[in-house]
Amino acid sequence: MTEEMNEAEILEFHTRWEQVEPRHVAPADLERFEGYVAEIFAALGMDLATPGTRETPQRFVQALFDATAGYDGDAKLRTAFPSERPVGVDGAHSQIVEGPIGFFSLCEHHALPFHGVAHIGYVAGGEILGISKLTRLVRLFARRFTVQERVGEQIADALVQLVEPRGVAVRLEAAHLCTQMRGVNEEAARTVTTFWRGLYEEDAGLRAAFLSEVRNA
Repeated sequence: MTEEMNEAEILEFHTRWEQVEPRHVAPADLERFEGYVAEIFAALGMDLATPGTRETPQRFVQALFDATAGYDGDAKLRTAFPSERPVGVDGAHSQIVEGPIGFFSLCEHHALPFHGVAHIGYVAGGEILGISKLTRLVRLFARRFTVQERVGEQIADALVQLVEPRGVAVRLEAAHLCTQMRGVNEEAARTVTTFWRGLYEEDAGLRAAFLSEVRNA
């Protein structure tokens, strides 16, 4: 966890990502939401009377629901295994690096997508996490209304909680449609964020080794 998190924020963090009950929206509410979307689309110029657009509001609401599935949690993240290094065996820090892991997210400022790749590295403590669970971890936090900086912090902190590793590294690189489709209309820019926990904060050589692996991936 980051030191800045107070007790209420920590409780909210645990509750959000450990939640396994799927969201449920009543049919009457869905119909109402679709009506709002239809009104907005029509006001913006969409002809909702064509064969291709009559069901667009319904499809749009469903697409948003699917794109924010991270709020439903992921019970399968709890699969961990004993570390491969026996207790008491000395050696240099060895890291597990996974990536590139593709992800899509929705910016909470404009509800427009940002998408890219994540790399995760960690130095195991007593347990290791199944490799596929690292992909699940990225998508758990990416599939929400969020910002890139928060996604990286949440991935790092959740991995710390799951297996208590000796160190965690997370690197995200993404393109943001909120700057490509509007505003400055910058089509080529990519945003890179890195996050360090434990040994990675202390050891510049370990950080360099992780970034070298990322560049060669």
